[in-house]
Amino acid sequence: MTATDPPAPRFLPQLACETVPRYTSYPPATGFEADTGAQSWSRWMHALPDNPAVSLYLHIPFCKSMCWYCGCHTTIPNRRDRIERYVEALLLEFDQRAAQLPSGHSVHHVHFGGGSPDMLDTVEFGRILGRIRECFTLAPDAEIAAELDPRGVTPELAASLVENGFNRASLGVQDLSEEVQTLIHRIQPLATVEKAVETLRSAGIPAINLDIMYGLPAQTRERVARTARCAAMLKPDRIALFGYAHVPWFKKHQRAIPEDRLPGAQARFDQMFTASGVLELAGYEPVGFDHFAKPDDPLAIAAREGTLNRNFQGYTDDRYDVLIGLGASAISEAPGGYIQNQPDPALYAQALENKASAMIRGRARNDEERQAGARIERLLCDFRLPADVVDAQDRAALNELNALGLVEDNGEGLTVTPAGRPYVRNIAARLDPAFVTGAQRHSVAV
Repeated sequence: MTATDPPAPRFLPQLACETVPRYTSYPPATGFEADTGAQSWSRWMHALPDNPAVSLYLHIPFCKSMCWYCGCHTTIPNRRDRIERYVEALLLEFDQRAAQLPSGHSVHHVHFGGGSPDMLDTVEFGRILGRIRECFTLAPDAEIAAELDPRGVTPELAASLVENGFNRASLGVQDLSEEVQTLIHRIQPLATVEKAVETLRSAGIPAINLDIMYGLPAQTRERVARTARCAAMLKPDRIALFGYAHVPWFKKHQRAIPEDRLPGAQARFDQMFTASGVLELAGYEPVGFDHFAKPDDPLAIAAREGTLNRNFQGYTDDRYDVLIGLGASAISEAPGGYIQNQPDPALYAQALENKASAMIRGRARNDEERQAGARIERLLCDFRLPADVVDAQDRAALNELNALGLVEDNGEGLTVTPAGRPYVRNIAARLDPAFVTGAQRHSVAV
């Protein structure tokens, strides 16, 4: 650190340990309701103007083995025909959902998440992308991305991705220490990650993302720093730095993680700050509170220009009018609200086979909720709010954080200070009219 560098943010246990929403939606998914489903979505689609910008999210809920830290909706298929049945159901849902879109729509982003989409074979990728092109109008410059397990990346897979138009891949790295990998049940040495990156680049995938984590069992500042340095040395376009969310009441497989090996709140904070410093020193620009990107990457450009957005995949430069979530557990978003599909892959497939909707719960948004969500999104993306959207009630709610030097309000607007950026979710919660401390079991803020 040089004399011109800002001081390190202070560890404030009362905030770092506070459980708050991640605000990837507003209202958060914990507030979704069973009486909001397919009929609501149909009404919202009819209310859309012509020529909407559309994004597609496809959830592939299968993995070869369970990683014990995982917080995603996924399962381990014991037969190949489970995946085959699921793909057939996905194709049926494409037909169903595309028919509801207004004329002139254009799809600008397609994202395959999981689970591990590399569980699909090359024929299945081809069938899925072929049907997407039949059902939806894909923009010529559309981004088509997939989350991949480095252990599942083969030359055949990479070639298939390129053949089907994929132009971005995201690899889960998490941590490169053998002890940590053993404790989270995910053994993948650095050489495996390096080979996966090289295989994808050699095949012609132009953009690579890497995901790393802090707060895992047996992690130390040194181990997190090494992982961040190795990730940066691979020169990905983006790096996401996520804090492990230990929620064994929600994800029962997390009970396999020894809680006495988990770092404490101060250690988590130090790991986060250490990894961030390594990535910034390597030339990556911070984007929001947990993403980093090369200066010329569209995500970094969006952050600088104030056009960054946030959704269920985290920070994005995607400016859609409607997000269609396809597959088990996938969430769709429209101006009217959110809808989530059945999370069980077999029940999801059964619904589509019966020509029914797979949507089972959601949340309609009123004008006040849309306004609150927009304010929270801009705060998390820009770290500031203009004065005309900050009222006396907001200022009163932020008195404590203002006194701690985490926010500044000079009459021209609200600004999150460098010291406050690690606590921006806490700040957002105080601007959330529905947030009640301890009412929901969210992840810790840092």
